[in-house]
Amino acid sequence: MKNRHLAYMASIVLAAVLFSCQEQTQQSQEEVVTEMESKSDTAEYFLLRPDVEKAYGYSHAVKIGNSIKVSGAVSMDDAGAPMAIGDIEKQMKNCYTDLRKILEHYGCTFDDVVVENIFTTDMAAFLEVAAYRGEIYTNHFPTGTWLGVKELALPEFLIEIELEVHKAD
Repeated sequence: MKNRHLAYMASIVLAAVLFSCQEQTQQSQEEVVTEMESKSDTAEYFLLRPDVEKAYGYSHAVKIGNSIKVSGAVSMDDAGAPMAIGDIEKQMKNCYTDLRKILEHYGCTFDDVVVENIFTTDMAAFLEVAAYRGEIYTNHFPTGTWLGVKELALPEFLIEIELEVHKAD
């Protein structure tokens, strides 16, 4: 009887210890998740050309957690005036130059791009110069869509490129 009583008491103590450990572990996990959620839910906005972007009412990029959304880049100078008018290849290169600046701001490269959407008012001309993308994406191409559109924000723009990026921890 005495041994049975000791075994019973030991099992109660063990159960209490295990319950306490489980409760502390659960609290720690909840604290970590809450901390991660608060960090990942905070949006970090980036303006490449603040005056232009404020005038038109958009941010060039926003990062939430490991995800970065990049608004469509077009061939424009710092005042917002179209550049390389009539030259889709030069406009495309100007877009990638701006996109590279945005990626670098977040510590990323084109290797981190997971989606690339290209909008063009002249698909035939774009297809003639699209091979340039192989100089940008040297390891792999992202997913994406190429769309022929009637017009972009200004009639001089022939191409617009938007990105989605995943920044690994």
